[in-house]
Amino acid sequence: MPLPAPAPADRRRALEAAAARLASEFTGTFNTQTVERLLHSSEHELAATATVQTYVPLLAERFARQRLQALARTEGRVDDGRPVVLFLCVHNAGRSQMALGLLRELAGNRVIGWSGGSLPAGGLNGVVVEAMAERDIDISEEFPKPWTDEVVRAADVVVTMGCGEACPVLPGKRYEEWALGDPDGQELDQVRSVRDEIEQRVRRLLHELGVPPTS
Repeated sequence: MPLPAPAPADRRRALEAAAARLASEFTGTFNTQTVERLLHSSEHELAATATVQTYVPLLAERFARQRLQALARTEGRVDDGRPVVLFLCVHNAGRSQMALGLLRELAGNRVIGWSGGSLPAGGLNGVVVEAMAERDIDISEEFPKPWTDEVVRAADVVVTMGCGEACPVLPGKRYEEWALGDPDGQELDQVRSVRDEIEQRVRRLLHELGVPPTS
């Protein structure tokens, strides 16, 4: 049975607490108005597709944090020298999430990784989560999200996987199209095959970025 949506007052309090945490975290980088604008925009985007509304305020905080980090990079407020890789697919529930999980596993904090979708699903593909768990990579806490302008602009490499003309194209960006099978509706064996192919591509990309995989 689906969890009930939080009462409006509870949701408002959760968003107010999230705004306070983010404002404190980004003190000296962004003002409160910018933080609140991106938080409420993130909440609106995720509420439109989430199957479990209870967790939307928490996920909106995480999504807004990513967007604020991206905006800080595009505006030159942060430059730590780390490359940023963005993985895009249609639902952000399978291929792009596997790629992100593998990037983080193989590169640690030497590379920043994000993901998004053109039509985000309501939740992750359970078989994809299972296939990644076989490799001791837990992606169960991730969630489908749309890409946003500041996230695309902050990326050094944009990897697209089947989103076609819906994928954003900005001049000066490095783009790669990875032609991969869609794990949606597939059995575990087929998803394993997609996972392993993604791993090989992620390893090659890391070498090209000058960030040798950790294992």
